[in-house]
Amino acid sequence: MPYATLISASSLAAHLDDARWVICDCRHDLGNTEAGRRAYVESHIPGARFVHLDEDLSAPKTGRNGRHPLPDPDWFARRIGALGVGNGSQVVAYDASGGYYAARLWWMLRWVGHQAAAVLDGGWDAWLKAVHPVTDRLPAITAARFTARVRNMAVLDAGSILESRGRPGPLLLDARAPNRYRGENETLDPVAGHIPGAVNRFFQLNLDAAGSFKPPSALRQELKAVIGAKAPADVVHYCGSGVTACHNLLAMEIAGLAGSRLYPGSWSEWCSDPSRPVATGDA
Repeated sequence: MPYATLISASSLAAHLDDARWVICDCRHDLGNTEAGRRAYVESHIPGARFVHLDEDLSAPKTGRNGRHPLPDPDWFARRIGALGVGNGSQVVAYDASGGYYAARLWWMLRWVGHQAAAVLDGGWDAWLKAVHPVTDRLPAITAARFTARVRNMAVLDAGSILESRGRPGPLLLDARAPNRYRGENETLDPVAGHIPGAVNRFFQLNLDAAGSFKPPSALRQELKAVIGAKAPADVVHYCGSGVTACHNLLAMEIAGLAGSRLYPGSWSEWCSDPSRPVATGDA
């Protein structure tokens, strides 16, 4: 059985020499976009190749499509193929931020039809704490052929969300910190607030005190309390730019609530058009 949501440090360590496994270092810092690459060059899990949020997991920005636009799926297939990911690979993604950059890669692989993708639970910190090997040696990468089979995940755009206003539609789940959701402390986007009707589920609530994901039963109870009677297929996740929303999508999968969707443009796309409505305060 492939690993399709989470993998422990010990399980990953047992497969370091497996040529079918591809480890991806997704460390990143929104305030210093080269910090992750520098950290990778200094030390990483043996065999890991570096995946950059802006260069590998996003399309070019236009000023209207958000801060981390979703790339063309065929372009993404070529990019991950160049990193050695084939359709038969087991991919493991990790970061040093609780999994939310790694979760973006996890979701995008799901999006192009690749089920065998998992996030290292606890990330880089869990790997170091377990005293597993690290290296500064860059891996020799053999490119692979990856064929994208884009899943019908009904990824919504701003127009779809606008069309659903005023009638029964999806529940929008905002993954940002509560103060950003309420419009009290916006430091990344030019407009503060949230999409009207959205409810807040801060992605960091998915983690325990050690930085690992909470057990499936706990996540299910907490997430059900937020989405209520809505079916997972009627839940659309967003955040600032479509990154931390993937952390909530991963939590839903872990909790057995599969099938929810992503609004990839998220708040940064939504607020780029002043004609779109904005809400502040608590829902």
